[in-house]
Amino acid sequence: MNANNNGATTLPRESRLVGCSSDEEPGAKTMLFSQNEIPIQLVSNRSSEFMHRYFPLTTIDSWNDWKWQLRNTITGIDDLKKIMNLSDKEIMAINNLKGRLPLRITPYFASLIYDSKPSNPLRRNVIPVVEELLTCSSEQSDPLHEKESSPVKGIVHRYPDRVLFTVTQVCSNYCRYCTRSHSVGKLDKLGRQDFEKAFNYIANHKEVRDVLISGGDPLTLNDETLDYILSNIRRIEHVEIIRIGTRTPVVLPQRITDNLISILKKYQPLFLSLHFMHPDEITEECSKACNKLADGGFPLGSQTVLLKGINDNTPVMMELMHKLLKIRVRPYYLYQCDLIPGSGHFRTTVKKGLEIMKGLRGFTSGYAVPTFVIDAPGGGGKIPLLPSDYVVEHDEEHIVMRNYKGVLCEYPEK
Repeated sequence: MNANNNGATTLPRESRLVGCSSDEEPGAKTMLFSQNEIPIQLVSNRSSEFMHRYFPLTTIDSWNDWKWQLRNTITGIDDLKKIMNLSDKEIMAINNLKGRLPLRITPYFASLIYDSKPSNPLRRNVIPVVEELLTCSSEQSDPLHEKESSPVKGIVHRYPDRVLFTVTQVCSNYCRYCTRSHSVGKLDKLGRQDFEKAFNYIANHKEVRDVLISGGDPLTLNDETLDYILSNIRRIEHVEIIRIGTRTPVVLPQRITDNLISILKKYQPLFLSLHFMHPDEITEECSKACNKLADGGFPLGSQTVLLKGINDNTPVMMELMHKLLKIRVRPYYLYQCDLIPGSGHFRTTVKKGLEIMKGLRGFTSGYAVPTFVIDAPGGGGKIPLLPSDYVVEHDEEHIVMRNYKGVLCEYPEK
């Protein structure tokens, strides 16, 4: 073993979590907060106006404290009505969420949507509408069949050399198109024995060189718990890289503290897979958080879900990709929306995704072009897709291709 003496190898005690929408949500009875944090000292004009209007007794220091943000998340219709006018579709949906993905919005993210119309893309991301209550036969609660690929609690082992490690079912915001809506906000959290079994599974499977820590959102855990998880994974000699999947810089940028950066830097090489959906998410606060992570030496990649009426056109998608590069985030995947229950109003056709890819490739820099994939239903894994008209003819003699301008180009096979 390659132990890190600076790591926390035991699980810390936990304190109470507030700001939960129901007793079903993990953390409704437990919180994972640290008391030694240095917040991002930045409040945009928009957030400042929102804070003074709806949280008049709150200081800037409190607003910039990620623990305050989580304690004050909006989880019910009464609190939501205090800050915004809801449509009939939204009210009906929120009143029928029992047993479904809960409602949860940080005050910071609420400041981006409180005066918006129901069609606003950021608003649609977090506030349910009645269409979410409608399902069709092709939808499944676990469309990727992750449960079938889970040898121990928290571990999904589908690909040969890597595992997914879901360390929490809590997020600071709940996205309405979440792939894990069947579990996020509903299932029990991992206990010490669960963590130890997961660490032992990874240690006993020497083919695993890559561990993706996900959830929920791992960065809702406190620093001590993250240190404990990362140190135990890094001690496993055959694990080469660690990734963390998070949406925190987008919905809770205050979480990116100096102390968090110091902890993460101990476990390099460490990558962060972020999730962006629309260019309007890239605010002053979000930009500062991403640049702080990049300055810490962490490669940042973005995963985007293709969503009807939100980002399903080339100009919006190109703007998002360009803005990501400006904050040092490399576009990674563009996902076709998964077949979760009630996602019909979010899903586009696959053809639409291919049209967008065709509109990006060649018309902007390659760094701004993600890989379009379908995470195949039934646990088939990620399958990349390209427009079919790139290859016009291919035989033993040559290949004839069509470039982004429509010009035919030939390359010999011999």
